[in-house]
Amino acid sequence: MSIVREPVSIFSSIPVMEGAGVRLKRAFGHAEAPKLDPFLLLDDIHSGNPADYTAGFPWHPHRGIETVTYVLHGDVEHGDSIGNRGSIKDGDVQWMTAGSGIVHQEMPKVTSGQMRGLQLWVNLPASMKMMDPRYRDIKANTIPVVTQETGSKVRVVAGTYQGVSGPMKDLVQSPVYLDITLAPGTRFTQSFEPGHTVFAYTLDGTGNFSPEAGKPVGDENVILYGPGDRVEITAGKSGLRFLLISGQPIREPVAWRGPIVMNTEEELHEAFREYRDGTFIKVGEHP
Repeated sequence: MSIVREPVSIFSSIPVMEGAGVRLKRAFGHAEAPKLDPFLLLDDIHSGNPADYTAGFPWHPHRGIETVTYVLHGDVEHGDSIGNRGSIKDGDVQWMTAGSGIVHQEMPKVTSGQMRGLQLWVNLPASMKMMDPRYRDIKANTIPVVTQETGSKVRVVAGTYQGVSGPMKDLVQSPVYLDITLAPGTRFTQSFEPGHTVFAYTLDGTGNFSPEAGKPVGDENVILYGPGDRVEITAGKSGLRFLLISGQPIREPVAWRGPIVMNTEEELHEAFREYRDGTFIKVGEHP
């Protein structure tokens, strides 16, 4: 018998400052991460004031995680220690596996209207924390869009929806990453692997994230689902846009400080020592 997942927690994003002085909203982080395994953090830059974001995120290291940067509107220049350079713009996605160590920068540029971008951190299991780093750039026009008769649209970044697969392959924690826009009053249903973590993040509008009628949830909120086989979501009167993301839990100890996530404090100390000593980069060259 199929079981509909019910929300077990709702987190409202909170203002924080990161990088060289970027004002953003943190949807979840350290405090909530134990409930969202394998996901660690979700940040949302959403501002019409360039002073809030142009200081950017200058050169900094990562180890033991993947970062997924999704630009809804704007222009972000990037570079890293394995030789990648370029920019990601409206609808583009950057999927970076830090593995054994990568140093990179992400610098948002002044844009017209609202700058909107999201970054998700995905943990790596112990067996893959020291894998070679890799970078994948996904252009907007390569991300398939499934359009419903109701006018609703689903962008498939990773995973599969109605037989349509996203462009991201060979991912570690079997993630599903969907960007969903629903017409007013329409319902969306999606099945997920039992045991996988599932959450939604609201971008615009309101919706009911339970099959039972309840209080609508507005934008910039995380809805974490409990166990089951599928989710049922209904858009409010103004429609709804949200991310729907799932992944296979790792269920391993987490030692996390700043941009580095390992399994033990000893591994964490070693990573920072290597960064100080100049031996952090195992593949590529320090920029």
